[in-house]
Amino acid sequence: MRKTPYVISFFTILLTFVFNVTSVRRADWLVTKSHSDVLHTTVTTSYGLTKACELIITRLPTGGGGDDNSDNGKITYRDYKCRPFPSQANDGCDKDNRSFCSTWTGAGYVEYLALGFSAVAPLAFLFGMSTHSRRRRIWRALVGLTMLQTVTGVIAFAMITDSFEKDRYPPFEHAKPGTAYVLSTMAWILSFLVTLGVGTTGLAAEKGASWAAGSRGYQPIDG
Repeated sequence: MRKTPYVISFFTILLTFVFNVTSVRRADWLVTKSHSDVLHTTVTTSYGLTKACELIITRLPTGGGGDDNSDNGKITYRDYKCRPFPSQANDGCDKDNRSFCSTWTGAGYVEYLALGFSAVAPLAFLFGMSTHSRRRRIWRALVGLTMLQTVTGVIAFAMITDSFEKDRYPPFEHAKPGTAYVLSTMAWILSFLVTLGVGTTGLAAEKGASWAAGSRGYQPIDG
């Protein structure tokens, strides 16, 4: 099997690892925003796999010129705080929202599992493309590894999307997908494309296709 598909797959799978790490660390899988004209306040709540963060911005008109703490004639106050999410105390995990909390926590575990597969995959590709004989033998194992990464990513995506779309958690009623949600989705899509690409190329190489096997095609052993 040619080295080029391995090189392309390596950098693609490395990108999925970056996406997975970033999405796990960020607290904006889902985002809600509300605004009160009376109170001149905007509240943005971001929900991550293990924490929820709330940003409160209040802009009070001053009626005069701006100063160091004002924005176009308004005084701005900011309050930002995070808390564990979901929690029994704040999210009713021991009462009405027990099912939601279990699903969300389970999605977090699965996403960390996908992160683990995405961390191992680049190392496996580096090892596999080091010699021609390894490239010929290891592609099936690499397909299995990236497939596991894809499946776990899809499962986490499905669990979070299910909690979001079915309104299992009342504050999610007006929530929208955030950056972490998008990055995680892109990660498993790229992983799936790598699985498809390496699998197709490997099978073609075994059948003797020159574009896949290179100048040293696979010679079948007659039994």
